[in-house]
Amino acid sequence: MTYLLHAALVEYGSDFLGPLPNIVIFQFNPETMTRAIQIPPRPTGGARRETTQAGDPPVERITIKAEFDAADQLNSNNPLARTFGIGPQLAALEKMVYPSNKIGGLLGTALDAIGGALGGGGSSPPTQLIPREQYPRILFIWGLTRILPVTIDSMSITEQQYDALLNPVRAEVNLGLSVNVIRTCSDDNVAKGAQEYSTIAKEAQAILNLANTVESAAELIPF
Repeated sequence: MTYLLHAALVEYGSDFLGPLPNIVIFQFNPETMTRAIQIPPRPTGGARRETTQAGDPPVERITIKAEFDAADQLNSNNPLARTFGIGPQLAALEKMVYPSNKIGGLLGTALDAIGGALGGGGSSPPTQLIPREQYPRILFIWGLTRILPVTIDSMSITEQQYDALLNPVRAEVNLGLSVNVIRTCSDDNVAKGAQEYSTIAKEAQAILNLANTVESAAELIPF
């Protein structure tokens, strides 16, 4: 039987891959994936550069549709599917778009309230609290050559069928992802490693393409 490598979204909690706080393996790999590479506009005026001088790096955006179906698990009498349908998979996906440090956020709110009280209450409260929560760090894994640090920009869930307890048993999830551009000063070693690995893999494939087309290129270039 041919082994099928499944795509996945992996949430990790720090700058090293220890125990993973969340992972969603796609039950069925999406049939299509749209990749849009957004090229930043070139600076004009006083900030204008030479034509060949690089500016801000392009940003890659990925759009996919993932499908989830509990039919196989229900047929095999899986207790989790019998109790919740595909609810656990959908919950794990949704968790990836919310800040992960809920306790830190509650403590931050309490400290803001205490600080306001100690200040005498004479001055107006700040219009925006200092954020203390962090969004999850996520890797998008698609095959052996694409392991990308991403941010989930959009998520649309269409629940299509339910069981007797109104648990969803079939759903489509449309995902919009942005590939993060990791700076050298970042402390996220996992994201930096994934970005470097995927970049090297892409450059290696480009070199292989050049080797494969060198004869055709020689015919096109007469000198």
